Amino acid sequence: MPPSAPLPADVPSPQLEPPATSATTNDVPAFGWSTYAERVNGRFAMVGFAAILLLEALSGQTFLQWAGFVS
Repeated sequence: MPPSAPLPADVPSPQLEPPATSATTNDVPAFGWSTYAERVNGRFAMVGFAAILLLEALSGQTFLQWAGFVS
């Protein structure tokens, strides 16, 4: 592969893109205790809670009965 020629002086140099952010916030995804991580954890918790309510409504048993912890 031939070496690339230097850019002419009138061509702007490529700019670095800012880190990707969420569609609903300007927080940058990061590991650990960050606002973004807490928001995602809260959303998963809400989905899990709704799934347990749906399971109880369809089975006619409480979650603990369904899971076998209470007879």
